[in-house]
Amino acid sequence: MENEAETHNQEGQNLNSIVVVSSDENETDINKDVDPAASSEQNMIPASEDDNTYSVDITGSLIGLTRKTIDEMYQLYSNHARAVGFSVRKSTTRYCNNQKVVIEKYFLCSCSGTKKIEDSNPDNLSGGSVGKIGKRSCLTRTGCKALLRVKLNDECLYEVVSHVMIHNHAFTRIEWSHHHRSERRISNVKGKAIEDMISSGMRATDSYRYMVHEAGGEENVGHTLMDHMNFVNRWKMNAIEGGDAQKVIEMLQQEDAKDNDFFFRVKLDDDGRLCNVFWRDSMMKEDYDIFGDVMVFDTTYRTNKYNLICAPFVGINHHWKNVMFGCAFLSDEKVESFQWLFEVFKKSMGGKCPVSLFTDQDQAISNAIEKVFPETRHRLCLWHLHQNAVSRFAKLRSQNSFKDAFKKCLSGCVDENEFESCWSSMISDYKLENHPWFNRLYGLKEKWCTALSKDLFSAGILSSQRSESTNHAIGFSAKKNTSLTDFFGIFKEMLKNWRNKEQKDEFQCSRSIPESALPLTGMLKHASEVYTLTLFRDFEAEFLKSISSSSTLILVEDIMMVYNVSSHDNDGLSHRVIFDCLSNLITCSCKKFEECGFLCYHCLRVLHINSIVSIPESYIKKRWTKFAKSEIWDKFNSTVGRSEKFRDCIPWRHEMARKYYNLVLQCQENKEAQMIVEEGYNRDSVAINALMSSLTITEQSDTSIHSNSSHIVQDPTHSVTKGRSQRIKGHFQKSKKKKIDASNSIQAKEFGSKTPNIHLL
Repeated sequence: MENEAETHNQEGQNLNSIVVVSSDENETDINKDVDPAASSEQNMIPASEDDNTYSVDITGSLIGLTRKTIDEMYQLYSNHARAVGFSVRKSTTRYCNNQKVVIEKYFLCSCSGTKKIEDSNPDNLSGGSVGKIGKRSCLTRTGCKALLRVKLNDECLYEVVSHVMIHNHAFTRIEWSHHHRSERRISNVKGKAIEDMISSGMRATDSYRYMVHEAGGEENVGHTLMDHMNFVNRWKMNAIEGGDAQKVIEMLQQEDAKDNDFFFRVKLDDDGRLCNVFWRDSMMKEDYDIFGDVMVFDTTYRTNKYNLICAPFVGINHHWKNVMFGCAFLSDEKVESFQWLFEVFKKSMGGKCPVSLFTDQDQAISNAIEKVFPETRHRLCLWHLHQNAVSRFAKLRSQNSFKDAFKKCLSGCVDENEFESCWSSMISDYKLENHPWFNRLYGLKEKWCTALSKDLFSAGILSSQRSESTNHAIGFSAKKNTSLTDFFGIFKEMLKNWRNKEQKDEFQCSRSIPESALPLTGMLKHASEVYTLTLFRDFEAEFLKSISSSSTLILVEDIMMVYNVSSHDNDGLSHRVIFDCLSNLITCSCKKFEECGFLCYHCLRVLHINSIVSIPESYIKKRWTKFAKSEIWDKFNSTVGRSEKFRDCIPWRHEMARKYYNLVLQCQENKEAQMIVEEGYNRDSVAINALMSSLTITEQSDTSIHSNSSHIVQDPTHSVTKGRSQRIKGHFQKSKKKKIDASNSIQAKEFGSKTPNIHLL
């Protein structure tokens, strides 16, 4: 045929695979809706939708019927197939060679053609091994000749010119028709709903079950669970089509554009692959300014497919809940990597260093801390030390006496003399004098012994269990094959949950008065007014101890009084308390205030004896009070006007969705009412899409000026960790190949946000 090009689909071709030759007039995937912004005619209800009224005999011959588009003709034949009981497959397409317009199209019965079985012997399906049967598929092709031939007529309409209605197979029952491939499609609307559910943290199977429940059964959903899973897989693969690491960098750049104080830093290796990355947002910076005196840094979590090390910086807020200061991915655990990370973190926080930094027993981390945070007290995780000591030595593992002795050395000693005595006794009793691990541990005693670290604030943290809980929260959703893009989404959801819990705690503190076993009077009442609910419980426990303790005045010199305070529960152990009755200054030898930030029961006992009815102002640490974030509240109130437009938009969106949903429910039983709603929807869609198209062009021209796409980042090398199963890649993953220009892949060894200026709230 002259001036015509013919393209044939192979037998057994997938239904979704069709020829696309033009971006203006082409055949779209049957799983996608026609673009509503293309033309006003395309936004009209397809004529095939009216076929459900059976104005013509849909089960009879369709010769002579016309439609405006190929999609409408496909829908017409699909309606015919549904009524008769078979499925439809797209086949031969002919185009006009010059104009790339479809002039002829064939639609076949899905049973057309034959499928060749190379070896039908079951014993040879898996290479001839006895007892193993490979995957076997059923035959669905019967050589059926039924088809529908469509041609473009002189009136530029597609007309049915041939319709073969004879089938050589049994028809499907009407209640099973939803399993036909031609009946299964995921529209743009359903696809957006699925994407929203997956983005909110729902699993693909859970989102499908929700859609089945909402639709009233699988037969009403319009697609199967397998279609649902394939859609989610395609969506995730498309999200990282340009590269997993590149997608994460783009997401960080988008956050940087939205948040004026957002900070991130990326480091590349010599091949342009992602090596290290760190990021934090403005709220993390504000939290660090308030709660950054104590920080936990842990690197035990690395369950993603690149085997990168997840290194979160975690603190505790005034409600004793986790608060995030920043997060990083590292490719190795070398001193250089940790030093780079700590320097970047320090710069991002305006040069402020933590007072106490808790880590596990890693020499590389320790060396990096000495270089970057020389004035910070490095503390080791007691939980890790205890586990190592118990698990390393088989002879001592079963002896509870050794566990108790070692635990007392870690955190049960009051002062240095008691620690030295307990350590010497333990080493002597269990013959550990020449053991290198214990000798090395003793050399680091200032980093883990609580009796030697009471002079600096540590918020009472004795181990990195708060960072352990961070890893548990992240690892709850992340798996060994989790991509960087997925992890970034999981991290954002986890961070959102933490901040929502903090808002709830703030709300409870603002409207609640804590209950107490004692009357809320005097100092206890003052504590309930200033401390958060969580810290009030700790203060109340100390206050109750003070009541049951005894005190002895041993020295009076001018305005200074010295007491010995002891508790009957501690075998007569006493602490010396010095009280200045003029300025209400008080100190205790246990140094609980210096370590934890609130007064011990020894000091409370002395204050109570001297009729002090409120906590002295100098001993109320603001980080534990209800007003710890008052500066942030003031800052938010000064900028609240800028967010009113967004906040007002949310209720309007919900209100309009509710109105339209109720309107749909009212007219679902009346055909005329449905037509009114559909006509109004199509009319409004044309007008809104025209408006949004004009706005999109303007926005794209503006964003192109600020885009930072010069840095092309390649994914880290995939890592197969011990115990990971070798999963066979699906055809979606095989078809996705990263297309990165090697000449532009190494633009910079390191890049990111501009280092913020040093400022305080």
